[in-house]
Amino acid sequence: MCDYNRTHMSKNLSNLSGRKGLQHNLYELLGNSAEANEGTPNPKDLKRLAKDFLMGRANTYGAASFYDFLKPENKGKKVYYCNGSSCMTAGTQNKVMDKLKSNFKEEEIGHICCLGRCHENSSFHYEGKNYSGDSINQIDEIIQQKTKVADAYTIGHSGPQILTGNDLTLDEVKNTLKDIFRKGRETILSDIKASGLRGRGGAGFPIGFKLESAKNTPSDSRFIVCNADEGDPGAYSDRYLMEFQPMKLLLGMLIAGYVVGAEWGVLYIRFEYPESLEIINKAIETLEKENLIGENILGSDFSYFFKTIKARGAYICGEETSLLSSIEGQRAEVRVRPPYPTQEGLFNKPTVVNNVETLACLPFVINHGGEAYKSIGRGKSTGTKLVSLDGFFNNPGIYEVEMGTPFQEVIENLGGGLKEPIKAMHIGGPLGGLVPKEKWGDLTVDFESFAEHGFLLGHASVVCIPMDFPLVKYVQHLFQFTSDESCGKCFPCRLGSKRGAEMFEKAQAGNYSIDEELLTDLLTTLETGSLCALGGGLPLPIKNALQYFRNEFEPYFSKNHIAV
Repeated sequence: MCDYNRTHMSKNLSNLSGRKGLQHNLYELLGNSAEANEGTPNPKDLKRLAKDFLMGRANTYGAASFYDFLKPENKGKKVYYCNGSSCMTAGTQNKVMDKLKSNFKEEEIGHICCLGRCHENSSFHYEGKNYSGDSINQIDEIIQQKTKVADAYTIGHSGPQILTGNDLTLDEVKNTLKDIFRKGRETILSDIKASGLRGRGGAGFPIGFKLESAKNTPSDSRFIVCNADEGDPGAYSDRYLMEFQPMKLLLGMLIAGYVVGAEWGVLYIRFEYPESLEIINKAIETLEKENLIGENILGSDFSYFFKTIKARGAYICGEETSLLSSIEGQRAEVRVRPPYPTQEGLFNKPTVVNNVETLACLPFVINHGGEAYKSIGRGKSTGTKLVSLDGFFNNPGIYEVEMGTPFQEVIENLGGGLKEPIKAMHIGGPLGGLVPKEKWGDLTVDFESFAEHGFLLGHASVVCIPMDFPLVKYVQHLFQFTSDESCGKCFPCRLGSKRGAEMFEKAQAGNYSIDEELLTDLLTTLETGSLCALGGGLPLPIKNALQYFRNEFEPYFSKNHIAV
């Protein structure tokens, strides 16, 4: 009964939040209050907003205390350093911290994860802008003269260019819209389904099935939501697309909206990507001026509008149901499924949620045909994939490769090899596979190859782990990251991740030996009992580490063998 009541209450809050529509968005108003009040909403505003949206004050306070850049502890923070996996293994952040402490009081410094500057590390965020690489050595000039130091990384490809190359022109956008209006919804949906395009955010679920489900669910309104909350340390491919290919993304959302009959496309963009938000907003303004969005586009019966939401810091919002709760101004807690978002999503209306890369593929599918897209790739992994390479590569950057490309080719031919010896690569974010050097040659860049070898392609981000970085420390970091970022709704994730972090912290302190049976039970509970992939996916890289790097862990265990 308690679970039912919580679910029922959450649905009521969704309805109350949706009463005023997207133009008067509760989450956005909480963020505006925080920006006007040194980083956290004014208590008077929380009271006023609760009254305005017919909610309890506990609801608005609960939401405000959940997000990194709304919570009261954020008040007065002036600068943030990146504490993501890539910057950690690169060993750059102690210098960054020392430089920041010489310019700011300790209470003015916060942490942030991740800034998507994994190609050059030394990352920090100051006054709404991101910096990395050599920028920390220019901190005095940045503070005094408000200097903006742009980053640069390699953009390359092997095979067809679907997501790299030139962005779409306005004429190309217009012609594609005319084409879909001429063909009609059913034909466009059939083409998308025929393409075999699968979600690029990690789960690999076919977008065609999502679109069809939302289209066929009776409702007076529907939504397309772009998950641009790319929080995986090591990943910056979505950032690349928003900043260099914004029209491909926006046209993809228009196509998806046309198929399902949605009137709104919502882009949920990370606080940590200020440049992306700025560029996307300018692109939307351009489409508005050209009458390519709005009422009855190009004289059709299709009306479509965009809304950008500036996220406020919560890794869990990469999970689609948490993201929807966030847009509604609630705590970003995972929702129990079913019902699925395509049945009851944003404001309890049918909603399709896909990440940036997935949606940006749709213009190619429509302009070249579903069968043409399907002919690219390998098996059920059709099309191309963007891979993010970190600063350990000689040519760090974003590379577009055909699905099925040998991973060794990505390392050597595109990435230019490695600057120093590496013992493992963590691929696909914190919940992805930890791949030892001896397995690199066995993998191809596609969902099936990684799964067959016991790994996960995920976002295809690559974080390198150098020879001298202790994996026991890295495993503790993964547990602690999950503990910090858990939404707290389910016990296995909330408590299990914390217990795991404590276990490995005590073992490194030298006065505690890990019981392997207890660790195995902990991993099994996380894997089978968590509501979403945050807790459920955490055991994978830890099991990989224990399997392939046994010698590193043996000194910390109470027995001579390790269960995997």
